[in-house]
Amino acid sequence: MLWWVWMLLGLALLGLEILTPGGFYVLFFGIGAVAVGVLAGLGVAGPPWSQWLLFSVVSVVSLALFRGRLLRRMNPPAPPAAIDTLEGELAILLEDIAPGAFGKAELRGTAWSARNADDRILAHGQRCRVTRVDGLTITVRAE
Repeated sequence: MLWWVWMLLGLALLGLEILTPGGFYVLFFGIGAVAVGVLAGLGVAGPPWSQWLLFSVVSVVSLALFRGRLLRRMNPPAPPAAIDTLEGELAILLEDIAPGAFGKAELRGTAWSARNADDRILAHGQRCRVTRVDGLTITVRAE
């Protein structure tokens, strides 16, 4: 194929990538077409079958190598949820809790269901350290 056909195809695919929602698939086929267009313009791309083979290889290899990195850069991981940061915080008991039993504790101004992980009774008003968060239940030990 002529070099300018590859360039037009590449530009069309790159333009199509702009219109598609964030998958970054078409981008690499556009890059492959532009690369073959450049090589065909330099006269080193060979016959049409080798140009198509080169287009396929460059597109698939660039997709495999760079798509993951590009997605990670464009969509950085979310910061940890607030619930992930509760371990180690201090809670104040709203009622007495026997060893292994459940009760209520206040943490960050909110009442939580709390489980006593100690081997002794925890008293109302006592400050306790959160050792684990399991759904809406915190596990506490005496400070």
